[in-house]
Amino acid sequence: MTTHRVRVGIDVGGTFTDAVAVDATTLRLLGQVKVPTSHHHEDGVAHGIVEALDRLLRQVDRAPADVAFLAHGTTQATNALLEGDVATVGLIGVGTGPGAFLTRRLAALGRLELAPGKRLPLVYAHVADPDDTAAVREAVRELSDGGAQVLVATEPFAVDRPEGERAVLEAARSAGLPMTAAHEITSLYGLHKRTRTAVVNAAILPRMLATADLVDASITKAGVTAPLMVMRCDGGVMALDEMRRRPLLTVLSGPAAGVAGALMQERISEGVFLETGGTSTDISVVRRGRVAVRHATMLGRTSYLNALDVRTVGVGGGSMVRVAHGRVTTVGPRSAHIAGLSYACYADLDDLRDATLATVRPMPDDPDDYVVLDAAGGRFAITLTCAANALGRVPEGDFARSDQEVAKAAIAPLAAALGVDVPTAAARILDAGVAQVRSVVDSLVRDYRLDPDTAVLVGGGGGAASVTPHLAALTGMEGRIARHSEVISPIGVALALLREQIERIIPGAGQEQILAVRAEAERAVVDQGAAPDGVEVEVTVDPQTSTVRAIATGATELRTQDRSHSADATERLAAAAASLKTDPAEVRILAGTPAHTVYGTEVRRRLRAPRRPVRVVDADGVVRLHSPDARVTATTVAAAPELLAHLVREATSYGDGGVRAPALRLLLGSRIADLSGVLDPQPLLALARSEMRDRAADEPVVAVLEVRS
Repeated sequence: MTTHRVRVGIDVGGTFTDAVAVDATTLRLLGQVKVPTSHHHEDGVAHGIVEALDRLLRQVDRAPADVAFLAHGTTQATNALLEGDVATVGLIGVGTGPGAFLTRRLAALGRLELAPGKRLPLVYAHVADPDDTAAVREAVRELSDGGAQVLVATEPFAVDRPEGERAVLEAARSAGLPMTAAHEITSLYGLHKRTRTAVVNAAILPRMLATADLVDASITKAGVTAPLMVMRCDGGVMALDEMRRRPLLTVLSGPAAGVAGALMQERISEGVFLETGGTSTDISVVRRGRVAVRHATMLGRTSYLNALDVRTVGVGGGSMVRVAHGRVTTVGPRSAHIAGLSYACYADLDDLRDATLATVRPMPDDPDDYVVLDAAGGRFAITLTCAANALGRVPEGDFARSDQEVAKAAIAPLAAALGVDVPTAAARILDAGVAQVRSVVDSLVRDYRLDPDTAVLVGGGGGAASVTPHLAALTGMEGRIARHSEVISPIGVALALLREQIERIIPGAGQEQILAVRAEAERAVVDQGAAPDGVEVEVTVDPQTSTVRAIATGATELRTQDRSHSADATERLAAAAASLKTDPAEVRILAGTPAHTVYGTEVRRRLRAPRRPVRVVDADGVVRLHSPDARVTATTVAAAPELLAHLVREATSYGDGGVRAPALRLLLGSRIADLSGVLDPQPLLALARSEMRDRAADEPVVAVLEVRS
């Protein structure tokens, strides 16, 4: 019998460190462990990571050499910023004349508030000529005397002319301090925002470097030969050396791990992921098979950090019920954990004997309308999880499952006070809690224009069953709880792909410049260990801001997932028909590749041309791409360039808004190449050709085109 190698994901939380082992071939969960996070150990969180890894490998009977992939996510950078536990930054501004005026103003970054009463520790020095080595070294001495522990060099227009910032770093190298240049952190224009992003990155750099070195040494000592990866805030992972350069990318990576797990394990192509813990729910979006990211807000200001677009609501499985004037007013934000109470639904029936209702203040400054039970076994909190269990919304085997009779007994005193039966009281609790989540979900569906025909709600986290099933019932959207929802974050870490995003502002960008940005992103993930043949690159050109953006993703090995349980033709057709909301008899196969089948139907409309919605289904029976109205054409690699040129020319529109090429996606091998972010026909066709380079002439290609209105 063949023993498959394993992928290991470790999620370092504030209280616990969770680790999972996933079969590298079947991607099946093999084992999971939980250990306390070792904040106060002399080796810091590295000790807990190694302890979790050791226990995990013993549990699944694997040796360190069997680890094919190892990655960890950490809240360390986020916590450092929240707590104000950062290094003093020495900022070297470069410039003369107007440039000097602009850079000297950056000294005000020392007024940024990290935490109440704690400001960003920053000292500033100015250098007129970056090539004046003596002046640079004098500035470094001045900053060191002022307590600087890390250096940042910044100069106006360094995005286009980085030589000045590089010269400063070279001259400052002898000081032996960690250092970075603002243009290395982001290549977008905007001196103040670019420098602010670089300064925040530098503030956490020394601490993160120390942790990286400890984790790296510990993993190597443990006998693991797979390179160590670190979770990024945009849903991918990066090599440890890249984390050493840009630790800021780990900020907000906690929620990103969960949505990465939903994306890879649950194979969501369109929907909303809700990760529910005891106190809060993180809500994020998957649109057309990709996580939604945006420039993050840090320290109250926008940055150039591309992070998961996550909205947090103070409602979780442990959220306590609040009552006033004979009705349930809301749920949370305080949870049973904060109040130091147990969930009533996890008590024994005998513990709930003689229960009476009371109200409390969980924290001294809170209102006194939080409901608790005083019973034979002590004081218990009535929570959202209690209500979900009372209504039977928590499935068998779920992490949050309790005895339904106990849950009903927990709700009964409140129901009596409200003058209703137990199911009605439980429903009112869920309505009050989920209403807060629903408003955010509705907003995200609008903001990202999610397709209501295909969007799904997927719940993760230990409290998933307290929110997602009821939300699905209220909205009418399809909803489900992710498999192994309580460890969806470490699963996401284990399954995440290497990711790199390159952004350049290029006014009037031509196809050569766009292809160069694409190549840079592809090269970046390959340099970090991605298998070249499996790299996918999504390119977007924003004509309003002249921003060219390339996002490359790839695995550290070519994935050869076991297909012994692939969906058959009937199952794939059923999946397409369900997504299209029509009878399978009305669905036909339009095209296909060995990895994907394209299905379509026709929707007739009065006085208007028929609409032809399309669904692309993979070998597992998962809808990977959908279009409300598309043209599908099958061809080969050899014939594709000429045919695509004709199709794009025919579908390009011209108007007051400029040229708008069709949204083009190519099914090629195991990949879906998304070229929909490019509006100019010539760069679009150049990118299409680049996707097909080095492929066999007779390999099938399927083009899916949407005409833009």
